[in-house]
Amino acid sequence: MSETVYIETSILGYLIARSTRNLILAANIEVTKDWWEFHRGLFTLYVSQVVLDEVARGDAEISLKRLELLKG
Repeated sequence: MSETVYIETSILGYLIARSTRNLILAANIEVTKDWWEFHRGLFTLYVSQVVLDEVARGDAEISLKRLELLKG
């Protein structure tokens, strides 16, 4: 049985974030994308209804991309 990891809203935000010149944000985005691509399959991921509600808000195009990440 694999370990579980709670995915909170900021993770999904980093995965969909536009590029930035802010070095700290850029590093957070890259580390998050790396983990998502190469390591998430090692864990059972889950989110709460609160996260689903939060990622559905805001810009419609960006919200749809965040929700697409959660499918499956």
